[in-house]
Amino acid sequence: MHKPTVALTLGDPAGIGAELIAKLLSIPNLTDHANIVLIGDQWLWQQGQQIVGVQIKTRQIGSLADARQYQDCQQVLLVTVDTISPAQVQLGVASPAGGASVLQVLDLCLKAVTNRDIDAICFAPLNKQAMKLSGMKFEDELHYFAHALGVTGFFCEFNTLGDLWTSRISSHVPFKDIARYVEKDRIKDSTRLIYQSLQSAGYAQPRVAVAAFNPHGGDGGSCGREEIDIITPAISELNVEGVPVSGPFPADTIFLKARDGEYDAIVTMYHDQGQIAIKLLGFEKGVTVQGGLPVPITTPAHGTAYDIAGLNKANVTATEQAFFIACRMGENYRGQAAK
Repeated sequence: MHKPTVALTLGDPAGIGAELIAKLLSIPNLTDHANIVLIGDQWLWQQGQQIVGVQIKTRQIGSLADARQYQDCQQVLLVTVDTISPAQVQLGVASPAGGASVLQVLDLCLKAVTNRDIDAICFAPLNKQAMKLSGMKFEDELHYFAHALGVTGFFCEFNTLGDLWTSRISSHVPFKDIARYVEKDRIKDSTRLIYQSLQSAGYAQPRVAVAAFNPHGGDGGSCGREEIDIITPAISELNVEGVPVSGPFPADTIFLKARDGEYDAIVTMYHDQGQIAIKLLGFEKGVTVQGGLPVPITTPAHGTAYDIAGLNKANVTATEQAFFIACRMGENYRGQAAK
């Protein structure tokens, strides 16, 4: 089977995206893992290389639709677009023009991966404020992707750190509203989704744990009954249907077990329950996987780092990890099309 074809984007023009991609593509033998097609404004790509002090060899092609013609190319393929001018960009500042640039490139990638011209998307950090300033009506890029791809089922972000993945049944909601999201169907949907996504990423038998909602797992009902009435029944039903997950475990200890290699993934009940733990374990290596979409999309978990944009201080580790996850999931996506 041919290597997967992975599209890379340069992210928000005012952030560290272009320099991150320049550092990523400087890694030796990267094209052994995928056919890489980079899409972005020519001047922005040149600027990223200049910041890092490298010159990446590329092969210009007309569009993402042409990528399949270069199945085993050992050079990075380059698709240039004109989405924004240098005069419209101020490093470190979110702008409507920057947000519009990001959305234009992402739209081209979404069309290409839907048409099977490419197998996965790995995008450099973007800025939600800039995207909303440009007119995006959704709360984040995941909801934008889901709408564009016609997703009607459950979807959520996965945050990964090396071999550890996390998902959550609620995300960007006020803390006072979290309890109403603790529902059996949401727990089952989120758990089932991360289990299946791990399989797509190459885990033959994923080991998934579910976190409790209340302190100490509810202490037998004396500190909340969600574990007894909702979470445990959800886990039991998942086991019956053939999804072998465990829990619920107190959230303040389950990450210790995961850190020591006992689990591949943890399903958490709300944003900070998982995010604080995983970022403390290794913020510079975190990756976000867009879960529940019909196509593989990954990105480094950190943001645009406006404060260091242009200074060649950006750490490429998370971008590298995001790329490799995109490769593994893209290979699976390509394999499905071949069946």
